[in-house]
Amino acid sequence: MSFSLSDCSDGELAALALAGRQAAYRELLARHREAVFRLVRATIGDPAEAIDVTQEAFISAFAALKRYDPDRPFIAWLKRIALNKCRDWARRRSVRRFFSFALPIEAAETVSDDSIPADQQLADRAELARVREGITRLPPAIREPLILRTIEGLTQSETAEILGISEKAVETRVYRARRALQADVALK
Repeated sequence: MSFSLSDCSDGELAALALAGRQAAYRELLARHREAVFRLVRATIGDPAEAIDVTQEAFISAFAALKRYDPDRPFIAWLKRIALNKCRDWARRRSVRRFFSFALPIEAAETVSDDSIPADQQLADRAELARVREGITRLPPAIREPLILRTIEGLTQSETAEILGISEKAVETRVYRARRALQADVALK
């Protein structure tokens, strides 16, 4: 019977990584990078920047691995770190914007689907862009629960654990985020 890291729990992988097994770090990265990237991309709205922020999140997590409590879900701990990195990114971006007075250039999607008419695709993309921009304009206190619940599909209790708030606060903040987003997108 052979031993495989893929059979280990996250807590076991963390212990192995702390013991010096580089393969355990790789396994943790492989296991969670897509979920963290989706969260970061949804939070900051820029796929290219999301790659860098995701890398920063894993670097920070691995540097702080000694502080991970194996009795708690690793992904919740990791997503909390990722959200903190998103907040750091937003602060840095605000400072850069203040000094440069330049607006970020948004990349346009160029892949077309022949089964959908071009004018409908354009309208759908425009609507999606308005919603994405609206989400990025929401205050973090209501944006983060909205992303975790609706985009990431986490439960209310998982979202509460990641954000360190009550389940009722999650419910209230998601409701407020949806109302604010509807009002914002309707104005555009």
